[in-house]
Amino acid sequence: MATVILFNKPFNVLTQFRPDGDRPTLARYFTDPTLRVAGRLDLDSEGLLLLTDDGVLNARITQPQEKQYKTYRVQVDGLPTEEALQRLRDGVELNDGLTLPALVEAIAPPDLWPRDPPVRYRAHLPTSWLEIQIREGRNRQVRRMTAAVGLPTLRLVRTRIAEWDLGDLQPGEWRAAV
Repeated sequence: MATVILFNKPFNVLTQFRPDGDRPTLARYFTDPTLRVAGRLDLDSEGLLLLTDDGVLNARITQPQEKQYKTYRVQVDGLPTEEALQRLRDGVELNDGLTLPALVEAIAPPDLWPRDPPVRYRAHLPTSWLEIQIREGRNRQVRRMTAAVGLPTLRLVRTRIAEWDLGDLQPGEWRAAV
C-alpha cells in the first residue's frame, strides 16, 4: 500500500531533501529515504505538500495532462475588480503561453497561522484575498497570474491538491493520508 504524507510546508523551507547552504529543507522534517515530493512549492510559498513512495501516484499528481486541481489562498496587493477576476477565470497570457482557465473567487481573509516573517504592511495600500484553483503547475504560476492582472501576490498558501486537504495542520506538521 502506498504511503501518502500531507505536510504543511512552512514559509522559507526548500522543497527538496538535499542540503542547500544554510536554508532549511524537507530533511529537517523527514528521514524516510523512500519518500518523494509530489509537486513543489516555492521557497516563499506555504501550505500543502504531498510526499509519497508511490511513483505512479506521484505521476498522477504532478503530470499536467492529469489536470489535478490545486487550491490556493492568495493575499494580493490591492482590491480585485470583476474584470481582473474574469481574466484569471478565462486564462492569462504569460511569457510561456496562455494559462488554462482557473476557478477564482474573492474571499474573506482566511483563518491562517501567522507567517514568520510577517507579510509587509502598507497602510496606504489595501490587500485582499482570493481563492484560486488551477489544473497546471507552471513555475510560480499563481504569482505570475495575479501580477498579470495587476494584483501582485503577497502571500500564497496551498490548501488542497485533488482530494487531499491541508485541514488543521500547522506549519511543519504532517500526517499520513487515510
